[in-house]
Amino acid sequence: QGQLVESGGGLVQPGGSLRLSCAASGSIFGISSMGWYRQAPGNQRELVATITTGGSTNYEDSVKGRFAISRDNAKNTVHLQMNSLKPEDTAVYYCNVKTWQLRNYWGQGTQVTVSS
Repeated sequence: QGQLVESGGGLVQPGGSLRLSCAASGSIFGISSMGWYRQAPGNQRELVATITTGGSTNYEDSVKGRFAISRDNAKNTVHLQMNSLKPEDTAVYYCNVKTWQLRNYWGQGTQVTVSS
């Protein structure tokens, strides 16, 4: 069974930065895209950013220019650098991996809280 291990969440003041990381276990093969989603209390889970094997990226409009997604294909890891954080970025962030075999994997979630 494939697993995703996330790290890097926490509490930060408005305007601060955090870096999230996610590592896919070796039993996950044929990764096509990796990404991050988030879910705030009372809201549906929403896409934050994704990146394909070829490096194409996609961002939710509210994070464009502030967040940057990157991946290391050799290590099956994906990172999300979050700058200029705002209180509305507060949510549980989930790592997501999709494979060419149409399998979908989720991490356990990591809390990001932006508050003074």
